[in-house]
Amino acid sequence: MTRGPLIEKMLNEAVSVDFVETDSVLEALLFEAYEIKRIQPLYNTKEKDDKSHNYVVVTKEEYPRVLIERGRNLESKLSAKNLPAGRQGLKLKAIFGPFPHGSELREALKIVRKLFPYRDKCIPNQGKLCFNAQIGLCPGVCAGKIGKKEYGKIIKHLELLFEGKKDRVVKSLEKEMKTLAKEEKFEEAQEVKKKIFALEHIQDVALIKQDLDPSPKSLTPNFRIEAYDIAHLSGKDVVGVMTVVEDNERSPSQYRKFKIIKDKNDDTRNLKEILSRRFNHPEWAMPNLIVVDGGSGQMNAGKDVLKELGLEIDIVSVVKDDKHKAREILGIKNLVSSKNIQTNILEKGILLANSEAHRFAINYHRRLRGKGFRI
Repeated sequence: MTRGPLIEKMLNEAVSVDFVETDSVLEALLFEAYEIKRIQPLYNTKEKDDKSHNYVVVTKEEYPRVLIERGRNLESKLSAKNLPAGRQGLKLKAIFGPFPHGSELREALKIVRKLFPYRDKCIPNQGKLCFNAQIGLCPGVCAGKIGKKEYGKIIKHLELLFEGKKDRVVKSLEKEMKTLAKEEKFEEAQEVKKKIFALEHIQDVALIKQDLDPSPKSLTPNFRIEAYDIAHLSGKDVVGVMTVVEDNERSPSQYRKFKIIKDKNDDTRNLKEILSRRFNHPEWAMPNLIVVDGGSGQMNAGKDVLKELGLEIDIVSVVKDDKHKAREILGIKNLVSSKNIQTNILEKGILLANSEAHRFAINYHRRLRGKGFRI
């Protein structure tokens, strides 16, 4: 291992070991990232320097957004002008991280956002509720449901939580609850009380990735499935896509689109082109499993590309019936046996990735065809 000598040096020089006990895995995850950023420890070079890791950023705006940004892109996004609307020249109020494991961070944010809904994409005071506001993940910034002062409290609580200062958040909420009770705003006080209870009883089993049972198990932590599909109309306007499922959950932010430069009604050739182009991006996380749509021809085409590139990655193919429903998964039996994984768990991830690839490819093709797509 490349870090072996450094770790050995650290162990030889260490004179004591200390630890901080947290109430939950969630708090441990957030606190570790905060301490690495604060202390910049010499022997945490991987967590400190790897530009592919994720950071949580709070923007400096009237109604701050909470976003996930890649370390390698963060610096350029702070000053770039040729970025999509809403991401041009980001001004940041706070940065938290690095978080080496993206899936763990996403699970953490799911928990945090239920407690403290925040804005990420919507436009303030646009007059209607965004999708996240409708499902309780945005406090209604978009529809003017919350003022700057109240929203600022939410952001402050989030920042304290990411700094590992849950106790301060709880104390602040307790003070707010008492104030509301004195003002006889009992319903609002009850909502605050629920948040306090939730903070003190955080359920974060999803973040615990250890499995000591030697029997057939779930997917390994951060198990990444990439699925590929082609869409065209009689060999014209050919496009391809890559979709990503991590830990059996969709990861739309990592989906990718490919335009096939030379139209041809040859799905195996087109698949080879897409896979070759995909693996020209070493900055993208490497998959544990590749899923292609079709039969043995498509699977063998994928294997040929991987062999040429010297990559040892498992690959399966989803065979469809005449109604385009999954009938069989070629290669799954050997995969289940070699990886000691439950068939139903692996099937779920494969079929989810495959259906997402088909949907994403069709939508992409229709959209471009509607625009008179030609290269």
